[in-house]
Amino acid sequence: MALKKTGVLLALCFAFRGAGWAAEKQLVDCINPMIGAITLSGYGGHGLGKTFPGAATPFGMIQLSPDTITGGDNGPGYSHHHETIEGFSFTHMSGIGWYGDLGNFQVMPTTGPRQFDRDQAKSPYSHDREQASAAYYRVDLLRYGITAELTAAPRAGIIRFTFPQSQTSRIQIDLGRRIGQKERWLSHSRQVVRVVDDRTIEGFMVCSDKDGGWGRGAGRVNYTQHFCAVFSKPFQTFGVWDKDRVFEGLRAYEGTNTGFFAEFTTAQDDSVLVRAGFSYVSVEGARANLAHDIPEFDFDGVRAHSRGLWADALQGVNCEGGTDDDREIFATALYHCMIDPRSVSDIDGNYMGADGKPHRAQGFVYRTIFSGWDVFRSQFPLLTLIRPDVVNDEVNSLVQLAQLSGRNYLERWELLNAYSGCMIGNPAVSVIVDAYEKGIRKYDVEEAYRQCKNTVERFGNGPAGFTPNSLSMTLEYAYSDWCMGRFAESLKKETDAAEYYRRSMAYTNLWCP
Repeated sequence: MALKKTGVLLALCFAFRGAGWAAEKQLVDCINPMIGAITLSGYGGHGLGKTFPGAATPFGMIQLSPDTITGGDNGPGYSHHHETIEGFSFTHMSGIGWYGDLGNFQVMPTTGPRQFDRDQAKSPYSHDREQASAAYYRVDLLRYGITAELTAAPRAGIIRFTFPQSQTSRIQIDLGRRIGQKERWLSHSRQVVRVVDDRTIEGFMVCSDKDGGWGRGAGRVNYTQHFCAVFSKPFQTFGVWDKDRVFEGLRAYEGTNTGFFAEFTTAQDDSVLVRAGFSYVSVEGARANLAHDIPEFDFDGVRAHSRGLWADALQGVNCEGGTDDDREIFATALYHCMIDPRSVSDIDGNYMGADGKPHRAQGFVYRTIFSGWDVFRSQFPLLTLIRPDVVNDEVNSLVQLAQLSGRNYLERWELLNAYSGCMIGNPAVSVIVDAYEKGIRKYDVEEAYRQCKNTVERFGNGPAGFTPNSLSMTLEYAYSDWCMGRFAESLKKETDAAEYYRRSMAYTNLWCP
């Protein structure tokens, strides 16, 4: 199989199967988001991928996907071996180790008596009645006889629930739920919800690391997610809950374990849709994102448009040869390479900076989830070839993070402006230097150099020329010193170049008897 990009040829080692093979099938139709959607090693002969099966767009803010469990080391919120679904939330992490985060604004359709505890309301499902493709997910909730369909736009998502005949059909939204929670009940986070009219709610969720999240709180991730959600059917009854307390008809509430519900009477196969926009800056931003991305209840139109975004993202890549399975694996691997780093900029360019203040990006999109050590030698070199614009965004974002946080060094594993300190080395230095050397330079080059230099001076092998008790760290720091030498040489900083090239030889201090 050969991968072709204008001006680029990457050779991939697959068996050749003759010209014209599968020419009628587009690469986007080979994407299978179920690949990797497992958190149990060895299950069914599959590896532990920790990906989500739901709907997303290339590098978008929204990943609308089912949740099979909240607790435990279940970063994507879903695992193929789980037997029940507790809801569908609008943001998910993909392919990460450690305890995950996000999974906020969890929506669940139910019928019958009210049960707001997610463990009591969850429903069995069958993989035979589950479907996933680019920008689309569908599943039948067997307990309730409800079909859920999901699709996503860059900053908003839409769900279509098809209900049975019922006098008590319901959509309930858990605003306090978060992947990676330490305990069942939150104590430091808070949620605010307001009923705007008989179809619309708005509010926000303040998520504290004291309640968990990334690394069950060890990743130090704090954020506020704002929302605007509109229902296709007017509320017959509505209310909020906080733990086991229910307040029917209450139009505004602030609590620590809050949810909202709306109830309807439905005939057989009645559809009720929910479209929701999100922002990490403001409710106004969420409202504007929704108005721009999903202004109407056109589920099929959104699905088709978002599938088109994936087709466009892959259009510069052609596959030849290989088997059907090879093609599916290849397309899905490319798909997974285009989830992160995701946008956290609103439609107007506003984003929440590391100083806790809103800023407006000028000439770039502010991005998050830089899993540096995991991606600096794999995904990012690929992105320099197929999506240099995203790499340029990420360089700007890393430099902005270093400046606005006041830390003045580059983080190795960033999530929503948090310096989690996860993994080792100085991977951001490699990413920035690789971008510069390949002509990706729409950022303040001197400031990028300064932040790279600050980073290698802060984290390195030191005067001993090695890191005690760590082969890996010694090698990583030697490599980032070499990258700095190359950066300095390209910028005609001869003294710096000589010093960093000298330090890069630290790997020669290692000896394996």
